[in-house]
Amino acid sequence: MKKYIRFDSVGGASGDMIFSALAALGADIPAIEKIINAFFPEHLHFRSDLASAAGLSGLRVTVHAEHHRHPDDSEWPDAQPDGHPHGHPRGHAPHVLPHAGGPQPTHAHAHRGLAEIEHLLSHAPLSDASRALAIDVFRKLAEAEAKIHGKTPDTVHFHEVGAWDSIADIVGSCLALEQLGASGVSCGPLPSGTGTLHCAHGEMPNPAPATLELLSGMTVTQTAEPFELVTPTGAALLRVWTHTLAPLPEETTVIRSAFGFGSRTLNGRPNVLRATLLTESAAAAAPIAPTAADLLVLETNLDDCNPEWLGALASDLLGRGASDVWFTPVIMKKGRPGTVLSVLADAACAASLRERIFRATTSFGIRFYPVQRETLARRFENVRTAWGDVPVKIGTLHGEEITASPEHDACAVLAKANNVTPRQVYEAAKQALKR
Repeated sequence: MKKYIRFDSVGGASGDMIFSALAALGADIPAIEKIINAFFPEHLHFRSDLASAAGLSGLRVTVHAEHHRHPDDSEWPDAQPDGHPHGHPRGHAPHVLPHAGGPQPTHAHAHRGLAEIEHLLSHAPLSDASRALAIDVFRKLAEAEAKIHGKTPDTVHFHEVGAWDSIADIVGSCLALEQLGASGVSCGPLPSGTGTLHCAHGEMPNPAPATLELLSGMTVTQTAEPFELVTPTGAALLRVWTHTLAPLPEETTVIRSAFGFGSRTLNGRPNVLRATLLTESAAAAAPIAPTAADLLVLETNLDDCNPEWLGALASDLLGRGASDVWFTPVIMKKGRPGTVLSVLADAACAASLRERIFRATTSFGIRFYPVQRETLARRFENVRTAWGDVPVKIGTLHGEEITASPEHDACAVLAKANNVTPRQVYEAAKQALKR
């Protein structure tokens, strides 16, 4: 049966509080730590501590860098320092403090742009689903900052949101969501703090402008707390999840609930975020036929394009909403070897993908035509192997499970960490699914 997660906030929602709530629900934090450390320039340690307040108990997850050092430009691809002042507490809005997650040690954070972060994530050993969600969160953050500051998303440089701990919160939360097998997310009203916040540009109203932009269309409730209760990171995660994942059915069954804690003590309420794991009701889970969808295929012939650009472009297009990307070798005019770039996409994002292809390649024209696609109903299930948990994608036809595929990226990470081959992990995951 499909699973869903519902978030209900009492004390706010920041990246670390969301991550903590998912950990309390049962996400495997050591496995997430291992995946993130496989690609991140800093070695990070994730610590889970029991927390309690107002008769409630749960978890608080914190992220620490071992032998912390500021990653220089050689460790981050295409880094472009912008020269602005550094030093904002973890989990806060760009330029803004304090927030409900609580005070954290300040570090000299690099100001990383969207391109640098997308490059890092595009080469990370993440599943396509987690990678796309994480990139979408950073893109939403960039779009909100760009609108506030009158810039374009590609020219925005994040402050602490581009630092190691905030990236860990965002990527870790997306991985946790996948581990729990959630195909959809909903969110109750989010509390809003009062008063003003001090930032690099002086005083500004609470919530911060970027947070308010990200909360557009979402329900908020006013409180008397003089803190930043919802951060841009928290708002971006919840916005992307609630707007891009499947909506919750009308009837669900509660599996369990848990609380994620922030570290700040609020004046009149516990600083907690509740996450509830739900499953669809028996009626909603009744067998359904495979779904057919109208999509577009975008194609362009390339015979003078650097192939290194194309490898990066494939990951970029998938991160921007493409359903699939593939390359076909062809012989073009004058006997020149060339490549046909093909992209399968929903019509809603086709225009933006065409623009990206024009900007990233030497193409002078892109043809596109409608196609139909029939897909199996699918869900993810975590299975345990001797080397760790592996998410497995399961496809069903008329209610019958007919295919299952362990996620290669997860197999590769576990294989590298345990000195075995990805095939060994893959086959162990298949066997575990049968038990």
